[in-house]
Amino acid sequence: MRRLVILGAGESGTGAAVLARQKGFDVFLSDKGKIKEKYKTILSNYGIVSEEEKHTEKLIVNADEVIKSPGIPDKAELILKLKQLGIPVISEIEFAGRYSKAKMICITGSNGKTTTTLLTYHILKKAGLNVGLAGNVGKSLALQVAESNHDYYVIELSSFQLDGMYQFKADIAVLLNITPDHLDRYNYELQKYADSKFRVIQNQTSADAFIYCIDDTITAAEVNKKIIPAKKYPFSIKQIVEQGACLREKQLTININQTNQPLMSIQELALQGKHNIYNSMAAGIVARLTEVRKEVIRESLSDFQNVEHRLEFVTKVNGVDFVNDSKATNVNSTWYALESMESQVVLILGGVDKGNDYGMLMDMVKEKVTAIVCLGVDNKKIIKTFQSVVPNIVETGSAREAVAASLKLAKKGETVLLSPACASFDLFENYEDRGHQFKAAVRSL
Repeated sequence: MRRLVILGAGESGTGAAVLARQKGFDVFLSDKGKIKEKYKTILSNYGIVSEEEKHTEKLIVNADEVIKSPGIPDKAELILKLKQLGIPVISEIEFAGRYSKAKMICITGSNGKTTTTLLTYHILKKAGLNVGLAGNVGKSLALQVAESNHDYYVIELSSFQLDGMYQFKADIAVLLNITPDHLDRYNYELQKYADSKFRVIQNQTSADAFIYCIDDTITAAEVNKKIIPAKKYPFSIKQIVEQGACLREKQLTININQTNQPLMSIQELALQGKHNIYNSMAAGIVARLTEVRKEVIRESLSDFQNVEHRLEFVTKVNGVDFVNDSKATNVNSTWYALESMESQVVLILGGVDKGNDYGMLMDMVKEKVTAIVCLGVDNKKIIKTFQSVVPNIVETGSAREAVAASLKLAKKGETVLLSPACASFDLFENYEDRGHQFKAAVRSL
């Protein structure tokens, strides 16, 4: 019996353990932290042996194959040891893909991937397709392969998940953009990070589709360098494309097989802002490739409700709007958030910096930001970057303090925007915890 060891007992690890058990593997799951009760229950229901708050090396290095959580870096000592021993280390998505004949729609990019994944899922579901939602959102792909029988999966993939994928193939691959993010995991080399993102097209054939943003300079340059066997569908808001999606007089137009009629006005999109036109274009192309009718696509793109913590309107207090964009964990996401703001902004910024270049925000900050409230342990870099252009910069150490400070600074008609451009681990469990604490603080004003 083949021995499969799983490192990390979150959503993906637990799902992988269930599928492996179902397929007759000898399964052992190990988590360095505490295992959440809901996952303990699933593991115990399936009789899966596990350990928490430690990695017992001798129970791990005897594996035939290891599935690791995307959160564990490739440079972790245990991972390096496994690779040295020649034990394959893969991702849950790679493992699950072996046992499914469903069509795989895989979405990656530095920004917008959660929104685009949920939007694509929303369209396909509305069209009546038997579709699952997986990857960074929804349920574990492995668990769904074990327990459901979907015809399609819409999967959000981070570069970390892609790094652990080898034989897996996307039938439809979507690459939204590439901007410097997580460079700490890639030796601060943008090329390595770009190569990681382009793993989304590995193993594709001429029968498959690759959807990408031709306006994104890094993506466009990489596409020109690579031999891509899949059929290419670029999307653009700056130029007309023959096959893919573009704008014609503010009308979103999707051209697949020369069907060149406008789909809808960009004013009708549920998600406003330039970046959301891109997200809607990508989802629209996927939908046309899966033969969803135009009326369904139009309706879905106009009635979609966005994800929590992504430009989420919380409430209005004394004429000031509060918006929760806690999911903005990199500079580019914050740029997009500022770009979509119609009013002047008090910006709540800061957290764990992943090698951020805040200079990218300078023009947006000059144009729209009246004050910055720092929410992080170390704010020196933010203060140094913006002190010459923003007259009011204050430091706070909790969501409650940040909200109180920003209400004092904001004038009637302005927006307080939590869009931190940083990870949250210095003061919060994760970006969700940060967003929830922000919303609770706003509602208690």
